[in-house]
Amino acid sequence: MNHNKKYQWHKVAENVDEIKFSDNDMAEIKVANKTFCIALHNNILTACTQKCPHAGGILSQGFLDAVGNIVCPLHRYKFSLQSGRNTSGEGYYLKTLPIEIREEGVFIGVEENNPLNWLK
Repeated sequence: MNHNKKYQWHKVAENVDEIKFSDNDMAEIKVANKTFCIALHNNILTACTQKCPHAGGILSQGFLDAVGNIVCPLHRYKFSLQSGRNTSGEGYYLKTLPIEIREEGVFIGVEENNPLNWLK
């Protein structure tokens, strides 16, 4: 993740237990009038856009593989939730967002200089 980026931080929960994860360890969360996917794998929280960049599949309806990649429910494209890189070879890139657990709660960072165009 580029550390030169500036983020506007949005509180999404008081704590991790407050997030309503489905059986697949993923949840949808609304931030800045947009919906994101949050995943919990091996006690690590990650966040990304709601839709797969290939065909718009709702990622929270997919699953996490054994190494923690998110797998789209439509065509099984896999993405690293740390880098956004497509790990199944198709060449797509998933927009990921930083997520932090702080004393005050759970926060997602949205790029300040981004007009939210990519958050569809």
